[in-house]
Amino acid sequence: MFKKIKEYSVNKITDKNLKNRDLSCVNAPLTTLGFLTDETVFQDFDTLYDYAALLGIARKDIRVFSFLDCKKNTPSLRQNQVSEKNFTWEGNLKSTDAREFLNKSFDVLIGYYNGSNSFLDLMVSQSKAKFKIGGMGADKRLFDLLIAVDISDIETFKNETKKYLTVLNKIE
Repeated sequence: MFKKIKEYSVNKITDKNLKNRDLSCVNAPLTTLGFLTDETVFQDFDTLYDYAALLGIARKDIRVFSFLDCKKNTPSLRQNQVSEKNFTWEGNLKSTDAREFLNKSFDVLIGYYNGSNSFLDLMVSQSKAKFKIGGMGADKRLFDLLIAVDISDIETFKNETKKYLTVLNKIE
């Protein structure tokens, strides 16, 4: 029952965040990049750093944050990770690392997950990123650009993203 209440609250906050989004800086060039991933589907974060280098972004200007469906009780060295347990039943985020990530105004945020995930969707809606890119099956209200490619096909996703960022004059 609490899980249903939590998901309802998360969806309600997401809708509220979408209404209050500031779109004034959506055309800013790409200098900082954030990735928000679903760790149950994608774990190779070094590939994301290589991908950012392909876009001409220095490693220091990249942040990767992941969501794990059910956090194990074993200790983890990974700090930039959040799970369902980091959300209150009201839908608020308890993790200070996650709040810090969401408050950073990235030039581009890539939601690197397939389909819809209530918790990742909430994080995307709360992000202060100027331009947001999503994958196949994502909620189109959350993102400024949707790439209709499965994230498991990373090469095609990288090429398509680079193509569109070039067309939009975010990269040269």
